[in-house]
This record gives sequence, C-alpha cells and structure tokens, in this order.
Amino acid sequence: MKYHVVTLGCAKNIADSEGIGTLLRAAGYEPGTPDEADVLIVNTCGFLQAARQESIETLNALGERKKPGQLLVAAGCLSERYGAALADEVPALDGIIGTQQWTRIADFIQQLREREEEARWRAYAMPPDARNHVADSVSRRAEGHSAYLKIADGCSAPCAFCTIPSFKGPQRSKRPGTVIREAQELVAQGVQEIVLVAQDLTAYGRDWGETDGLPTLLEHLMQEVEGDVWFRLMYAYPGHATERLIEVMARHERICNYLDMPLQHGDPNVLKRMRRPHKLERIYRFFEQMRDAMPDVSLRTTFIVGYPGETEEEFQNLLDFMSAVQFDKVGVFTFSPEPGTPAAELPDQIPEEVKQERWERAMAHQQPIALARQEAQLGRTLEVVVDGYDAENGLTLARSYREAPEVDGYVLVRGQYDPGERLTVRITGAMPYDLEGRVVKRKPRRTPPPHPAAISLDAIGVRES
Repeated sequence: MKYHVVTLGCAKNIADSEGIGTLLRAAGYEPGTPDEADVLIVNTCGFLQAARQESIETLNALGERKKPGQLLVAAGCLSERYGAALADEVPALDGIIGTQQWTRIADFIQQLREREEEARWRAYAMPPDARNHVADSVSRRAEGHSAYLKIADGCSAPCAFCTIPSFKGPQRSKRPGTVIREAQELVAQGVQEIVLVAQDLTAYGRDWGETDGLPTLLEHLMQEVEGDVWFRLMYAYPGHATERLIEVMARHERICNYLDMPLQHGDPNVLKRMRRPHKLERIYRFFEQMRDAMPDVSLRTTFIVGYPGETEEEFQNLLDFMSAVQFDKVGVFTFSPEPGTPAAELPDQIPEEVKQERWERAMAHQQPIALARQEAQLGRTLEVVVDGYDAENGLTLARSYREAPEVDGYVLVRGQYDPGERLTVRITGAMPYDLEGRVVKRKPRRTPPPHPAAISLDAIGVRES
C-alpha cells in the first residue's frame, strides 16, 4: 500500500504532513507518486480565500485523475473549518479529516476502506468528538536536512482579521518533554536545522500558566539536544516577546540570530482596529534591545495593507515604520475579508485596486532597505547549509542563519555541493533577496548522536500529562 501527500499552506502544515507520513509508514504504507498511490492526501490551507481556492483546485485536480480504488482525503485547515460541507466543492472526495484528528489518519483510512462501495457517494468526515488535544505522541521521521517542529497548535490571540481560533481552538502547547523528544529524533536522523513554529510561538506554555515559557523551553533544548543543529524561531507574537527571550537567544550559539515576528502594521490606530499589540514604543524598544544583544540579528516580519479604514496617512505611517526599523526581510499581503471575522464587518472596506497599489508601494519601499541590509554582509564569513543545486546556472543554493527555509532567499555558491552539507563562505555579492558567496571551507559531515532511549523529565522539572 502506498500514499502520497500534497502539502499546502504554512510551515505548520509541513510539520503535520511529516507526522502523517510517519504514522502511515508505521501502519505499513510506503510513499509513492500520485499515479501509484492507494491514498491521496491533500493537507489543505483555509486561512485566506486564495489559499482556500488553491486547496479546492488541488483536490479537484487529483480527483479528476483518480483511478479506481484510489482514495482521496482532505486533511488540514480547510477540512477543519468546513467539515463535510467540503464535499460539495470536491465531488471525488472520499474522506475529510481535520487538524485536530490527523493523528488517527491510519485508522481513518481503514474506516474508509471498510465502507460499503455504495456508501461512497459522499465523503466521510471523521466525527468532531474524535479530536485529539495536541499531537504529543507522534514520532518524527525527517524528510530532509531541515525540519519544522510545531510546539503548539491553535491560537488564543484576538486578531480581528483571523479565522484560525474559530476552527483550531485556543492555544494548546506541547509539553517540554515531547518537544525535546521530537527534536532528539530529528537530530538522530541527521537534521541540520530545526525551525520551531506555532501560530503564536511566544505564547508557548501560557495555556498551563507559564507566562514566559519559550525561553525556558529553549534552555531545555540546549541542555538535552546534542549536536550542532541550528534552532530557528518563527511566528513570534509581539505581545508575548520578552527581554529574557533575547538574553537566551544571544547566549546560545545554536539558536540562530534570526526572529520572524509578524507585526501586521506600523500604525497604532490600524493595529487597534486589528486587535493587535499597538504600543509601537514597546516594539521599537524590543528590536533595539535585540540588536544591542545580537548586532548581526536578522529580523523578518509581515504586514497587511488595505485593512478596513486604512487612510493614506496610516499607510504612510507603515512605510515610515519600515524605514525606522530597517527589517531584513518583509512579506506584504493585501487584506482579505474572511467570513465570520470582525474585520469583515468593519465599515470603510478598501477597494481592491487601492489594496494592490499600496502593496506595490510597500514592496518597492522595502527594496532599498533590503538591499542595504544585504550589502552590509559583504566581506563577512558565514556558515551555510546546502539546500539544493541549480543545474541550469551551475549554482548551489544554500542558506545561512539569516535565511529561513521556504520564505527567504539563498546564498548562491558556484559549483555543486550536497544537500545538508555545511560550508563556510565569504560573501562576495548582494541582491535584495539573495547573496553570493565563495567557499572557503567545507565542514566534515557529522555523525548524528544516537537517539536516547528515554528523556529525564525529572531533570527538567516536567511530567507528561
């Protein structure tokens, strides 16, 4: 029996897809192509209208070429949000399983196979009461040299534009021992980089009363996980970021001097309407403290333009904020009114042509800032990890601590090197998104430390619940 998973959406979905693959392999399945797979699974995204449309189109494309006996399953956020109603959009769908149920994927597929053929006129959705709290018990099997490790699911933030809490529920953090065990499993398989992700990374542990849990978790990871693996932090919420987080990041070399903190806007009035942290003085101070502690830190953020009521003056305040902070990496999105959110009901919705024009201006505004931040790297010697090879141009695609997988650019190196290999390069060229480098040293491939038989939870003061 074979399976094939298509992953859409964010890094958190990638982590879940790897968990799905691990569970299916444990149940006797093997990965395969869409043509040879017995089960086709699309891990969908349901965050924005464009993402929903992509998910539905992907499901229908697979459904149209589905062979007799193949099962088509929708997993992920779109499934969690719409449940059985998703079958109205995808006639060939056989099964629907949500974000809080995927740890039962093997049993679910077996249920689909045991159903009577005549009962398959409509997709079967796993009942809501079959939800799990958080995927604490799933071992990880690495899919490459870089891996996402989801430390929490759900979200308790009140953002007015976001649908995620409505279908994923409040924040549910994995216990520290589970996170450590998963990290150890990944490192034992040769993973070179672990990217910690959550919908609200800096809220880790708040659901059980830990007000500053992320720095504590990082300390435990540094103590318990051997090897020279990089740890990278993405999706930090500004309201929960602390000076202690900065101190822990600066003290441990294995934690990349990199932080992704989606801020969504740079005008306090827009941020208030978004129900986001809006005290810009605190945000300025946090970034100043971070750059004092780590002068070479790489800062990434995302912004939404065209939010309801956004005036030209408020948009200009966003551009001024970008100039003041000088972010290394910026993603810009146009506002999407999501049904059921407070933002969709706000007055003064912005016309699409104005949203697009502001998106273009924001991206153009960031270009010289990004280039200047890149040019500051000229002459530096950086360690990079190889992601792949561009045969057409004869270039190795690598990343330093400054570039996250999937969303940032590359350090381009002439010649071919193996994925997962570590190189020391001197930066010789800079572009707004990519750097160019010359190899000065190849790092010997390391032998992964053995995965320990057990973790001393007493040593970190935590018991699994």
